[in-house]
Amino acid sequence: MQHKFYRNYGKRIIDIFFSCIMLLILWPVFLIIAILVKLDDQGPAIFVQERLTLNGRVFKMYKFRTMCVNAEKKGTGVYSFENDPRITRVGKILRKLSLDELLQLVNIFKGDMSFVGPRPILTYHPCKYEDYTEKEKEIFTIRPGITGWAQINGRNTVDWVQRFELNEWYVKNLSLKLDIKIVLKTFLQVFSTKETIIERETAKSFEDRKKNEK
Repeated sequence: MQHKFYRNYGKRIIDIFFSCIMLLILWPVFLIIAILVKLDDQGPAIFVQERLTLNGRVFKMYKFRTMCVNAEKKGTGVYSFENDPRITRVGKILRKLSLDELLQLVNIFKGDMSFVGPRPILTYHPCKYEDYTEKEKEIFTIRPGITGWAQINGRNTVDWVQRFELNEWYVKNLSLKLDIKIVLKTFLQVFSTKETIIERETAKSFEDRKKNEK
């Protein structure tokens, strides 16, 4: 009963409360980061990308730009890796400290995202919403998060199949206690997280599996 209340109401109440407070406190930090991004590399300070949220709805996710303009059309496309040359000098610092994610507080306040949940997936990668199985679509029954169970258990170092399994487990076991555990572990991992190119290969295996299911 408690878990059901938290899933349906409590989680959203906490999201609104803390995102509102953090936005009011951190807006000067947002301004400083935006200026640094602009000084380091010409182009917009904010990166906007369409992602999937609750029930497969498309929304615009905000991040501070950490890569050169049109990076998704260069090199490895949507995949990034450690020492990726497309990442700017300021971008490396922002990624290391996860400061590029701060703008997603706006998405949380708007109701597009939550503090904790599966990371929001691209509208077209690893496949389109309508191509996911009913089981895979279970991760879209809650709002995506800035951090989540899959992030603290491997982030980009686990393949897409494992990532879905981890996220599906989280959806089934969602609770306030679990969310607190994820947030605390996220803070511990901030300074040790590394990007990896493994996502490119594992995404292909996921796409191959989807084709075999048809």
